[in-house]
Amino acid sequence: MVAEPASPVARVCPICQKPTDLAFKPFCSKRCADIDLSRWLKGVYVVPGEAAEDEEAPEPPEKDDG
Repeated sequence: MVAEPASPVARVCPICQKPTDLAFKPFCSKRCADIDLSRWLKGVYVVPGEAAEDEEAPEPPEKDDG
């Protein structure tokens, strides 16, 4: 008995749940890819991790007026 090759799994767009298009993988269109990019740029998505400490900026040198 020969095993049949697995059929490709139908993937769906993570934004609108339509079938993906190879040209815009993993999305279905440029529109959904742009929506995802916008969410990243606005900070809707975040990568979990520890909060970074704020670094103190070095103070500018004092001007000598005289």
